[in-house]
Amino acid sequence: MSIKQTLKFGTMALAAAGLVLAGPAAAQYRQKIAHDPGKCRSGSSVKVNITGIETSSGNIRVQSYRGTKADWLEKGRWINRIELPASKGSMTVCMPLPGPGVYGIAVRHDTNGNGKTDLSQDGGGMSNNPSINIFNLGKPSYKKTQFSVGDSPSSITIRMRYM
Repeated sequence: MSIKQTLKFGTMALAAAGLVLAGPAAAQYRQKIAHDPGKCRSGSSVKVNITGIETSSGNIRVQSYRGTKADWLEKGRWINRIELPASKGSMTVCMPLPGPGVYGIAVRHDTNGNGKTDLSQDGGGMSNNPSINIFNLGKPSYKKTQFSVGDSPSSITIRMRYM
């Protein structure tokens, strides 16, 4: 094989490897996972302390997003979702993440467990506890909710808000 052929083959092999590596990143969207507190003992993860839960009825849904404009709160762009029965007061949920990076977390309390957003009953909260008002319709900028995660677990607190 000539040097030119070797370089061409090497370039094609690297390109193919890049496609293979790109696949899992795309496949990481929309993962419904079980809550496993052990996932916050090592690796990229965030322990989400949720406070201000008004009632034990319904379900708490915690979703992780990449902390980018393209992904934050966009339909189908969440990475992991954990759903648990609600507990009045506070709860702690361990959210594993794909690796070091910038993320955002959204929490929703579906108080009647119907799977729909009922603005007059349901509660919500987001990482960094940004203000939510009629002008941003509950969708603050990704810049206000993003936080960085390294190779080891981190911790955040999200305060629930209800209408």
